[in-house]
Amino acid sequence: MEYEENEKDQTITLIAGEVSHVGSEIVMRDPTPRPFLKWAGGKTQLLPALTERVPRKVRRGEVPVYVEPFVGGGAVYFHFNGRFPFRECHIFDVNEELFLAYTVVRDRVDELIEVLRGLGDEFLARDDHARREHYCEVRTEFNRTRKNISYSAFHTSWVERAAQLIFLNRTCYNGLFRVNSKGEFNVPFGRYKNPTILNEPLLRRDAEVLQNTYIHSGDFAESLPYITADSFAYFDPPYRPISRTASFTAYSQNGFGEAEQERLSRLFSFCDSRGSLLMLSNSDPRNTDPGDDFFDRLYAGFHIERVPARRMINSDGSGRGGVSEIIVTNYRPAVTVPLVPGPGQEETW
Repeated sequence: MEYEENEKDQTITLIAGEVSHVGSEIVMRDPTPRPFLKWAGGKTQLLPALTERVPRKVRRGEVPVYVEPFVGGGAVYFHFNGRFPFRECHIFDVNEELFLAYTVVRDRVDELIEVLRGLGDEFLARDDHARREHYCEVRTEFNRTRKNISYSAFHTSWVERAAQLIFLNRTCYNGLFRVNSKGEFNVPFGRYKNPTILNEPLLRRDAEVLQNTYIHSGDFAESLPYITADSFAYFDPPYRPISRTASFTAYSQNGFGEAEQERLSRLFSFCDSRGSLLMLSNSDPRNTDPGDDFFDRLYAGFHIERVPARRMINSDGSGRGGVSEIIVTNYRPAVTVPLVPGPGQEETW
């Protein structure tokens, strides 16, 4: 799928690519860069609204650096880096498995494809019962070898681990990444009829896009040295739950509560003082409590908008549906009527 933007009127048209399946693989003509992993909290549904609000300077190629302190599955990163002419990008995530996977796709995509092809062919050759057993075997091996993996320096074992992660992600229940208190992946089998385990054209396209990108493992605050007057940063933190039963804020062993949201808002304000161009999205607490002004208070003085969205990750399908999300910028997007003017920022962005 590709979003095509008209610079003159800033409208977006969705274009479907040509797709066909060959065994466990997918063949796509001229694939658009997009996530190679399913990921809770992915921003595919929000891409049109985010793209419309990208600063004009970025569109004109006048901002050389893109920074994303919470890359997650990378929907926004791949979309932005695939269409805007950044000289370099810096992506961060506290999840070490993501750091490893992105690095392998960027630097060892040929080897990754071969290992993943073997996993996919072996899985799809089995019946439903044997597929479940094979899934559990790969999951057990993935957890068993974790203690032997050094995430600080590349090792050839990273290739197999990245392939296992993609395999588990494509065959587990609902495409979730969830770990227990021991850091072990514990999502059950998904029982898909014919899952696409290897998408070779997409992996190769993503590897191309990643070539201008520095991949970092760590807390969002470690992105601070790279968010300067020459950069555009998009913040996509784990969302504040919109209900008491929503619980997708813990993508790793570390949670992300209100204290972390407040710490992020202070970093956002500091980066604004540097002259950086900033965009942030989060859940809108007013979906369930019209009087909840948590984010309105945190980002008072910046431009805040509420846009329609659709939550796609929920164990109960009835819990997925239309909600609004907030987009915060430190500039006034030309596509919208200003609601909360940013501190001294004008539409010249």
